[in-house]
Amino acid sequence: MATVFIPALLRKLTAGRESIAASGRTVGQIIDDIEQQFPGFRTQLVEHGELKPSIAVSIDGEVAAGGLLDAVDESSEIHFIPALGGG
Repeated sequence: MATVFIPALLRKLTAGRESIAASGRTVGQIIDDIEQQFPGFRTQLVEHGELKPSIAVSIDGEVAAGGLLDAVDESSEIHFIPALGGG
């Protein structure tokens, strides 16, 4: 299973957990698995069938460009990175 690191802003949805194990071959499948474990998680990341523009995904240290279709290995580390506001 891939290890998914949860940003602080979304930990309220994962009972405060900083990381969780999730299965899937793509980012979309990983999100779907997390949604099964923690209902409501998907709506924070996905809108109209795509990742929200305010969310970036890092897979094994590389920022992913393929959105929900990016491939994930069982040993991957995934980070969901929310955009920071300010100026």
